[in-house]
Amino acid sequence: MGRPRRVPRAEHVLKARILTAIVMLAVLSVALTSFSTQAWIAFVALIAALAGWEWGGLAGWSSMPRIAYGAGLGALVALVSIVSGLWQGVLTPATLVPVLLVSVVFWAVFAFPWLLRRWALGHGLAAFLVGLVVILPTALAMIILRETDVALLLSAMAVVWVADIAAYFSGRAFGRRKLAPAISPGKSWEGVYGAIIGVELYGLVLVFAFGIELSAGMLILGALALVVLTAVSVVGDLFESLLKRQAGIKDSSGLLPGHGGVLDRIDSLTSTLPMVACAMLLLSV
Repeated sequence: MGRPRRVPRAEHVLKARILTAIVMLAVLSVALTSFSTQAWIAFVALIAALAGWEWGGLAGWSSMPRIAYGAGLGALVALVSIVSGLWQGVLTPATLVPVLLVSVVFWAVFAFPWLLRRWALGHGLAAFLVGLVVILPTALAMIILRETDVALLLSAMAVVWVADIAAYFSGRAFGRRKLAPAISPGKSWEGVYGAIIGVELYGLVLVFAFGIELSAGMLILGALALVVLTAVSVVGDLFESLLKRQAGIKDSSGLLPGHGGVLDRIDSLTSTLPMVACAMLLLSV
């Protein structure tokens, strides 16, 4: 009898990645379309708790502080949702915008110099506070956008997905100049340009698909907004890559076989969703 064929590790990883993606897509689809407001908030709070636990790993904390931090973040998402009225499906800009603005300021003002100078996250108060700024507004944005319109949340998330896919293929095909070799050697400027083009095409598809009538000025403004979102999504991705490199780990955790951890899946969303939710609330005032 012949020896059994050994399945290459890459094949195992690919199968795990595909299976996990199918499960994640199924769970997200059910949650988005079938969950009540309260159930969705609980679901998002769980995501925040897992992300918080992973954040503790990036900060180099031991087991119990990581668990406590994750549980605390999940509870904080639920608490803010109750206090702000989100639990009852009420959007209150005066309460929610300040929290979202903290995230916008962080990504617009502090993230770029952080990447440029490659600051260390550390193990103390800075790590504690930055984790709150990265995870809490993202969770609230997921609740706000879904409560406004499921299509709005999906459209905002799709900007990141389209950017990632376009950057991957354009980077592989044309990538020559490294974007940030000390942080993420695989990313290139050509990948960024491809992401911008892909997102702009995605925006045009939405305009035509939904029959949206926009003036020339609004089209230009929308195109610029998509460029900003794409750039910010790249910063969010690089930021987590830097923290993982400094922590000496490849993935934020192994919670999602073939995909790493929760933070690995939402890294670009942490910088984009709060910005979209903040803009939406401000425009509604």
